[in-house]
Amino acid sequence: MKNKSVIIIGAGVAGIEAANNIAENGYNVTLIEKENLLGGNLKNYAKLFPDFYEAGEVKNNLINKLNSENINVYNNNEITELFFENNKWQAVNSQNQKFLADAALLTTGFTVFDAKRKEELGYGIYDNVITSLEFENMYKTGKITTKQGNIPERIAFLNCVGSRDEKVGNHYCSRVCCINAVKQASEFKEIYPDSQAYCFYMDMRMAGQFYEELYRKSQEKHNVIYIRGRISEAAATLDNKIQIKSEDTLSGLPLKMTVDLLVLMVGIEASIGTNQLASQNEINGEYGFAKSKGLYGNDNITNKKGLFLAGTCKRPLTIPETIADAKAAANQIIKYLNQI
Repeated sequence: MKNKSVIIIGAGVAGIEAANNIAENGYNVTLIEKENLLGGNLKNYAKLFPDFYEAGEVKNNLINKLNSENINVYNNNEITELFFENNKWQAVNSQNQKFLADAALLTTGFTVFDAKRKEELGYGIYDNVITSLEFENMYKTGKITTKQGNIPERIAFLNCVGSRDEKVGNHYCSRVCCINAVKQASEFKEIYPDSQAYCFYMDMRMAGQFYEELYRKSQEKHNVIYIRGRISEAAATLDNKIQIKSEDTLSGLPLKMTVDLLVLMVGIEASIGTNQLASQNEINGEYGFAKSKGLYGNDNITNKKGLFLAGTCKRPLTIPETIADAKAAANQIIKYLNQI
């Protein structure tokens, strides 16, 4: 049993959780990460919804699981090829180094939508249009300011940037943007209670335990104002504020507002690695994500012998969902290794 091995590509939440579960069962794991630091997209966040738990603590707890002698971690290794040959899965990195194993698990995660593709919103053009990730980085410092260093008196959060958008080709919901906007608006008001926070939305999707409660609390405690409508245009004013045009679809009236900071809640897209490796193995699904054998009981299995999937390489998932999915994938892999 100890001679059997698994390659896991991607050391984010799913990859680390799966590696730990497989190693605990006595199998050798090669965990490969393209970046220098482990933790994937988790390292970009300060606190997590809905309970504002410290993201750094979750990341450290996960990484601490990698102390098993059955796990070998290779960071700064970008896998460019993955194929099955001579009864082994082979992963090749950009330096042409090969890794061989009996099974392979894709945990290549996601990337965020490039907000520059929505030119009308002014990201990359106007100083005070930022993304939700940039907001997180500012929040980590405990100070959220405009590019000019001023405390925003008015801040607006825009949902569904790159999600549920036919113009950019993404018809799906990214699952996390609505609740992340509620979290960030609440965080902003905790720091600056005298400032105003507005959330623009198509509809608020609060389908999760404690999500609806957090949404209600943001209104009752923090006075966050929710406006049903998408922003059609953003432009800078002479004093470096952002003028936004929208429509309040509840009242049916056009709306024009000036804010100090506009935060674009960027959606989830398939990572380049996901798209590339899934295409090579003919398991590419919609929108560049990897495709499992089926949603009901076969969601971690592919139509390729010994090739498995976990996490957001398949579709947008929350962190708790990703951890659960990684455990399920590990169980499937252990079952497979026991049979070969």
